[in-house]
Amino acid sequence: MKSTLPGLAAVAVLAVALTGCSAGDDGGTTIEVQTNLGATDPILEVLAEVTEAYTDDHPDIEIDLVPATDTYEADMKVRLASGDVPDIWATHGWSLLRYSEFLEPLNDQPWAKNFNPALAPAMENAEGEFFALPLDTDVAGIVYNRAVLDAAGIDPASLTDWAKFDAALKTLADAGVTPIASSGKDSWFAGNIPDFMGSGGFTDEEFQGFLDGEFQADGYASLLDEVAKWQAAGYFNPDYSSATTDDLGRALAEGKTGFIMVQNYIVGTALGFDPDAELGYFPIPSDAGSPFLVGGEGRAYGVSRTSEHKQEALDYLAFLAEPENLSQLASAIGGIPGLTDATSDLGVLQASYDEFVAPGDVPLLPYFDRVYLPNGIWDTMVSTTDSIITGQADVPTAVDQMTTSFNSLHGQE
Repeated sequence: MKSTLPGLAAVAVLAVALTGCSAGDDGGTTIEVQTNLGATDPILEVLAEVTEAYTDDHPDIEIDLVPATDTYEADMKVRLASGDVPDIWATHGWSLLRYSEFLEPLNDQPWAKNFNPALAPAMENAEGEFFALPLDTDVAGIVYNRAVLDAAGIDPASLTDWAKFDAALKTLADAGVTPIASSGKDSWFAGNIPDFMGSGGFTDEEFQGFLDGEFQADGYASLLDEVAKWQAAGYFNPDYSSATTDDLGRALAEGKTGFIMVQNYIVGTALGFDPDAELGYFPIPSDAGSPFLVGGEGRAYGVSRTSEHKQEALDYLAFLAEPENLSQLASAIGGIPGLTDATSDLGVLQASYDEFVAPGDVPLLPYFDRVYLPNGIWDTMVSTTDSIITGQADVPTAVDQMTTSFNSLHGQE
């Protein structure tokens, strides 16, 4: 991803900030925070600055901000299984469904009254408990280039079902614009397509079938049929197999592609190439109901139930939750704050927020895989969708692979 940090100088500043928050030998308390943020991520730099303000006021406490590795999720599984649990860790969308048994409930914390209610379906259990401080609220739809769609006479708000979306893809193709872009190299892009579509792509009966352990093959096939149609029509970017996040961001910024199904961070990447690019997002079409947005838990941090320094960790989390600090962190992310007493500058995405989110008319649905699919099936979702986009497999074959994976993994839960 193209960084907005000014090169090596900013990296050096970040290194100094992290050094100041590392473990020391003075006998004080050290809190380990697994950030799940890259070492050169500008968000980590802001987190380090906020943390330094905390440690200045708490000289007996050191906060060890640990940058992410490429195997963060797998590393966390090993550490939790072995009992080597960090004091605080980033829950990457799974604070409730995967990590809640290891995390301290936070609904009684002083700042909990400001918990963004939009996050409740994804982060609260039946007792109203939640287990992580949300820095931001993840709200995603289909990202688009506003200037490209305006030039083609396409109103994104009118794309309420897949037939209308298909017609828009054809209009863009006829105008010489790549209709929809994805990445086979940064492979999560492919998985996002059925994951986004699936959140509102089934009937209530079918959703219940997933929960009952029955893979809804016909309904899932209908999602992949759309992807197969786009592939057959040549609507995907020709460099799909080699395209990176940077490549997609550049194409979006330069008006060479119309749509991308991915979270809004791609907008930050695109603005790194053209700060004046006109970008936005709109609700995902549905043939099973009304258009919808997807999301819930964004970047969030929970405290270990078994931490030897639980109170200190909770105090640090409360500091991050202070309106000034959370606003700073949410703005660095470019997201909607996870607490209602914080604010954030959404920049170029403000118009999309005002049109589709603020009125409260468009439902915000949780990610399909987080609610209805068993843990571990994501890789199969990615590989099967990739095989459709590249033309290496047909829909029945991909659905059979998903069914087999679902049945195997569901039986382990």
